Amino acid sequence: MANHKSAEKRARQALQRRNRNRRVQSEMRGTVVALRAAIAAGDKAQAQAALKTVESRIRRAASKGVLKKLTASRQISRLSRAVHATGN
Repeated sequence: MANHKSAEKRARQALQRRNRNRRVQSEMRGTVVALRAAIAAGDKAQAQAALKTVESRIRRAASKGVLKKLTASRQISRLSRAVHATGN
């Protein structure tokens, strides 16, 4: 455990940051699972609605540093392609 006052503060900040990052990542994954379920069901309207929330969550995760920017763009691209292919 940390011995200096500054090290104790860094440990507290790291814990808060880790919890925040885990929450953001968990929320993002949950919305992606819901989107993939809508795609699998072939419900294009529901998939398009879910895509908006998924894109928002993924971009937020990237802006917070939970995901890399390129990874976020790649995920959004692949999911949107899957949504647009739904129902064809």
